[in-house]
Amino acid sequence: MAAPAIPPVSLVCYDLAKIVIDDEIVERAFAEAIATLGIVAGTEAYTRSMVRFDRGRGRSPADILRELFEGDETRAQAACLAFDQSFSAAAERFGVAASPEVLAPFGKVSAAGRRVCSLTTLSRGAAGPLIGQLHLHGPADLVLCADDAPRGFPWPDLVLTAMLRLGAGDVREVAVVSATEAGLLAGHRAGAGMVVGVTRNRKRLPAMRKAGATHILDDIAALPDLLATP
Repeated sequence: MAAPAIPPVSLVCYDLAKIVIDDEIVERAFAEAIATLGIVAGTEAYTRSMVRFDRGRGRSPADILRELFEGDETRAQAACLAFDQSFSAAAERFGVAASPEVLAPFGKVSAAGRRVCSLTTLSRGAAGPLIGQLHLHGPADLVLCADDAPRGFPWPDLVLTAMLRLGAGDVREVAVVSATEAGLLAGHRAGAGMVVGVTRNRKRLPAMRKAGATHILDDIAALPDLLATP
């Protein structure tokens, strides 16, 4: 008996990390957040914390902070609040914005009749201004933040929430696009029909494939053509 045909993609979920949101701004906000709790540059604690952050790229900063302050919920919550404030301030200071060049491929995806969902492991409070831009100028039917699901990346919750809210009938109709291994793993765990990595760093290809990438693009501009391929 022939295997059932894989349905065409009807929903594209794309992770804002690295594609839209600059890593350096997230890292700066993380460093400022832990500094408010006494973990400052030049100390061993700071070095350990930043190594933990680097290894967790793509995950929710709040999850990393809770692990860092495990057993001290008060400090963990204070650090999460400080991160949100620092990120919002940095985004305003350095002009975090979804550029037309980045959004254009998703506009084409939307014009082809597919629904589009933006995903971020930032809280809604931290990502508020950027979310406003996406609603006004971006081809997003839905924007989901860390607050909108029980768990962030690398867990599948955000992807499955997008599927439920936008009415995808089969998880194989979902394509997940991410420039981080955590985002790709979330798509893989959700059972998405396509899990698309985006990177120009050839050294990252093995890690992306290990995380479940079914396709890897050098440039997000190639996404519409990939989705149009039978």
